Amino acid sequence: MKAENLLASASINIGVAMFILSLFSILKKQPSNAPIYYPRRISLNHHIFLDERFTFSRFLPSLEWVRRASRVSEGQILQQCGLDVLVFIRLFKFGINFFTVSCVVGVLVLLPLNYIDADRLSSQFHSVNSFTISNIIGGSNRLWVHLSCLYFISCYGLYLLYKEYKDIWLKRIQQLHNLRHRPDQFTVLVREIPFCNEHKAYGCCVDHFFSKHYPSSYQSYQILYDCEELEKLLIHGKSIRERIEKLTQQSLTNRYTRRSDSSKIEILKEMLQDVCHKIRHIRGEVMLSEKELPVAFVTFRSRLGAALAAQSQQHSNPLVWITGIAPEPRDVLWSNLAIPYRHLPLHEIVVFLLASLLTIFFAIPVTAIQGIAKFEKLRKWFPPAMAVQLIPGLRSIVTGYLPSVILNFFIYIVPFSMIAMAQMAGYISRSKKDIKACNMVFYFLVGNAFFLSLLSGSLLDQIGESFTHPKDFPGHLAGAVSAQADFFMTYILTNGLFGFSLEILQPGLFMWNYIKSHTWHRGKRKTAYLNSIPYYRIIPFVALSILIGMVYAIISPLLLPFLVGYLLLGYVVFINQIEDVYITCYETCGQYWPYIYQYILAALILMQITMVGVFGLMSKPSASISTIPLLLLTFGFNEYCKRRFVPTFHKYSMQDAKKNDELDEQNGVMETNLQNALDAYCPPCLRPVDFEVEESCSTQPLISPK
Repeated sequence: MKAENLLASASINIGVAMFILSLFSILKKQPSNAPIYYPRRISLNHHIFLDERFTFSRFLPSLEWVRRASRVSEGQILQQCGLDVLVFIRLFKFGINFFTVSCVVGVLVLLPLNYIDADRLSSQFHSVNSFTISNIIGGSNRLWVHLSCLYFISCYGLYLLYKEYKDIWLKRIQQLHNLRHRPDQFTVLVREIPFCNEHKAYGCCVDHFFSKHYPSSYQSYQILYDCEELEKLLIHGKSIRERIEKLTQQSLTNRYTRRSDSSKIEILKEMLQDVCHKIRHIRGEVMLSEKELPVAFVTFRSRLGAALAAQSQQHSNPLVWITGIAPEPRDVLWSNLAIPYRHLPLHEIVVFLLASLLTIFFAIPVTAIQGIAKFEKLRKWFPPAMAVQLIPGLRSIVTGYLPSVILNFFIYIVPFSMIAMAQMAGYISRSKKDIKACNMVFYFLVGNAFFLSLLSGSLLDQIGESFTHPKDFPGHLAGAVSAQADFFMTYILTNGLFGFSLEILQPGLFMWNYIKSHTWHRGKRKTAYLNSIPYYRIIPFVALSILIGMVYAIISPLLLPFLVGYLLLGYVVFINQIEDVYITCYETCGQYWPYIYQYILAALILMQITMVGVFGLMSKPSASISTIPLLLLTFGFNEYCKRRFVPTFHKYSMQDAKKNDELDEQNGVMETNLQNALDAYCPPCLRPVDFEVEESCSTQPLISPK
């Protein structure tokens, strides 16, 4: 890529980002936009100071939100939002710390070394490629400097990873201690419960089994039911109640329609009464016994008993009495608990096939995008493309800016597709579903947005010369790998500056709120637009950018300053979103970190493997061989972390459980915590509803947890 193409992309992205961020700082000051830009604070009843007077300062851009975000500490995030959110922010901080040091090494050492080669006079001084490793002549001893920088950057990355892992590991243990009142610490999820032929039910088997094998710690159980019919009735009842409330409000304001509205209200009340009677009938003990599922939440008298039962094999046949630590109540996906455990592998196969089809179809736009980026070859194969050169500066925009915009547009739909697939996989909690979607999105992006872009770009750039000069193919490929750095520079610019700016502006939600406020919802009280943090949409893209930065840290260090700016902007944007916008829907106490660690470690390994190939293609086999010990060190480090830290993120140690039990007994709160655990896992279809017409139509559950 020529320097003017990169400059065009940078100028457009920076200009658009400055405009969007300025617009956001103005819209954030307007009181009417509080439900969009302060929904979390509104939901928590925090005081929000917004000047409702018509003043000039309300319409001036400001950086106050940046200053406020920069003052937020990790302790505040952990206390207010939880460890999951802190892990999410630590991903940005890890990238900033790592790439700041890498940027110093790359800019001060590698860039001058690549640009000024004493062995030859480069013919690409006005190209971005002149700053890459491809500008070094093959076999040059200067490549040993690159190897030294590779060792330094890799070891620094491993040091940061170990430091992060240990710190988050300690914070997880402390967080489990701080949240020892949570009901999931006393509760075990049991699946594939055998059917009792004598009593024609599952519940009696649960009580008998745990009373026999855990007599000192077993407390009670809550069997789950197939409540699809009941849920439909509840939804129908709520819709009728809303219509009654709407008609009642209309009759108070419009006296001309009061009589007709009253007759409609009476009809709706009769319908609601009928729905209530049906709900009471289904909630009867006899009817519910016919709808039992082989799934139950079992409560224990202590954390120690729950941890022991959850992490043990209960039967010689491992496909029955399957136990596991229960997710916290707000994290449970109740509908997925009805999926038989033995059917889950089939769900996984379907999800795998759907993800494979999406991967195959995604190859088409990625290859087309690289065709746009490689304009020199494209105009030979498609002569009408030469018309782009007729307008001054248009070619720089088309080749430098347009490909990354198109790629970001196509991959925007990927997270939403993957979260739908993860929902189909049958996970029992939102956290597991989101983590699965994170993994699927990340590896999809690595395979398509990274490798496919790399290979298709190299193919389009070198296919002609490779057929005419097959002996020079390795050299052409090495040059093409280095040359692809310019495309990823523009991708990071677009994904960061443009993507993060849109994230904080939320234009779709702003337009929806504006239209609703000026049409059917005019004059009514505005409600806050509450959403949880979309981990599955953000973490994979940030991890992909870190992977790109690591792979090209030695090959093309010019990319690193762009990446540092990308991460700094992302950090400030999401601190603002966490403070003002997003709410916390669940807390896994840091279970996202082992997966983030895998993404970063995969990036480090890919960087080292890439450099083995680059050194080999540049006629420096001794440097390739010298990289192998670094690879072995990285794999050894990974094995150590898997044994040292990972088990704590998936299990609850007996020592910590016993310590928390003793502390609760000393403070006299064990009975309170246990009672909360008994009440927390009542299925939604059995909870009290709020659309009763009269006392005789009460829909209180007739069956309490046993």
